[in-house]
Order: sequence, then C-alpha cells, then structure tokens
Amino acid sequence: MGIFSGLKKLGLGNLEGMDLFEEEKKEEAKEAAPAAVRPKIQEKDLIYDRSFTCPVCDSTFNAKIMKSSKARLLGTDQDLRAKYEGIDAVKYEVAMCPFCGYAALIRFFANVTSTQAKMIREKISQTVTLTTWNEETYSYEQAMERYKMALVNALVKRAKTSEKAYICLKNAWLLRGYAESLREKEDYDEKLVEKLEKQEEEFLSNAYKGLSEARQAELFPICGMTPVTMDYLVAVLALRFKDYGVATRLLGAVITSRDASVRIKDRARDMKDQVMRELKAK
Repeated sequence: MGIFSGLKKLGLGNLEGMDLFEEEKKEEAKEAAPAAVRPKIQEKDLIYDRSFTCPVCDSTFNAKIMKSSKARLLGTDQDLRAKYEGIDAVKYEVAMCPFCGYAALIRFFANVTSTQAKMIREKISQTVTLTTWNEETYSYEQAMERYKMALVNALVKRAKTSEKAYICLKNAWLLRGYAESLREKEDYDEKLVEKLEKQEEEFLSNAYKGLSEARQAELFPICGMTPVTMDYLVAVLALRFKDYGVATRLLGAVITSRDASVRIKDRARDMKDQVMRELKAK
C-alpha cells in the first residue's frame, strides 16, 4: 500500500499513486539539463553590401559594411579601438572603387574636389592594378590592401593632416586585430606577429604625429571627434611613446573639462596614475 492509500474514500482516488518527491525530481532534472548552446556568431551575418557612387569616376559599386545595429560591443582598448563579438569592425571602414582605385575611409569617401579627382585619375587610376577578391568577408590581407589604397589616395589628393593620421590610426588597429586573431591559433607564425606589431607601432607613431598637428591647426570636430576625445586620444598615444609631458597636460585637461563624461574622466585618471608609475620607475 502506498502512503496515499485511502484517498479514494475522500474522493481523491486519482491522486493515490503520486510520488511524494516527483516535483523535486523534475526541478532537479531541469537544473541538471545542459544549457542551450548559443550559436556562434558568424562574421558574414554581421555585414551587408552598401552601394557607393565613386566621386572620381562616377561608377557605382558595392562595398561590405558592418551592421552596427547587430554587432555586440565587447569593450574598447585604451586608445578607443572598439572590439565586437564575431567581427573586427575596422576591416569594413574603407570604401574602394574597383574601377579607378579611389579609396578612403567611409566618413571621407564623398569629400573629393574636382582638382583632387583629377590628381587621383592621373596618379592612381591610370596605372593601378587591384587584386581580385571573391570571399564572403574581407580577410585581413584584403583589408590591409584597402587601407594601403586609402592612405596613398589621401597622400595623392593632399588630404588634411587629420585624415591621413586617422587612416594611420585605423590601420594600426587593423594590424592589432590581425595579430590577435593569429595568436588564437595553436601554431601561429611568431615572425608574422612580430612583423605586424612593428608595423602597428609605425602607424601609431604617424597617427600621433598627425593628430597632434591637426589638433593645433584644424577646426573641430576633427574626424568626428570633440576636443575632449581628441585630447584623450593624443594623450594615450603620447604615453605610448613616452612623451610624458604631453600626456600629463592633456589628461589634466580632460579631467577638468566640463564637457567630459564621467567615463572618460575615469579613464583619464587611470592613465594619469599610469604616467606617474612609469615616471617613478625610470
């Protein structure tokens, strides 16, 4: 006889066979069940083809662009490089015309005067031979070629110092992302990673020089940055290259600025502490 025998007399015969701990067992089973595996985010699902009209040759073409609304931001490096889940956004920030070779960061792409277009046609379009790529996404090698074309176009069209410096900054971020992706593999090419790190340093050095000059000579916003953001970024680069005086001065300006957010002020204070530590260690 079960512990619930006799319930029939009470009109509850349908409950006589119940397991006293059945509900607890069900709950334990639920808890023990493995959590559903989240599908891995594919880079190809985070990009789309956007149509552009080339301001140099008037041709229409597509370039792959990141879907910013779908990409999940994981955080930012000290120098404001954004990191997303499943994609390196920097790979998709250059638009390049496959017909004449004109290339630029998307924010600058349409800003070409007739004189600049003529210089590009004469010095680039007549001789350029572009690599043919057919992958679903931009590889790091392809992205590096696109940035190289953006930089040479900026030089030929005599772009502002800030534009050339900003391309150098983005190129440094691209090289950093490439090196990080290689380190994730078990048998990565150490020499290639070292080469990428040296190239990143060179591009950051040029970015530091150019942004410092632009900050003094150009009107804000510069490359979409406010004075506070620019001061913070230049301070980060100054610290990287051991220019402690510049770093300290600009970080102080950020910390005392009424326009700076709490977040950037906190980052500036952390950096100022880092400056002090490095100076003491010298």
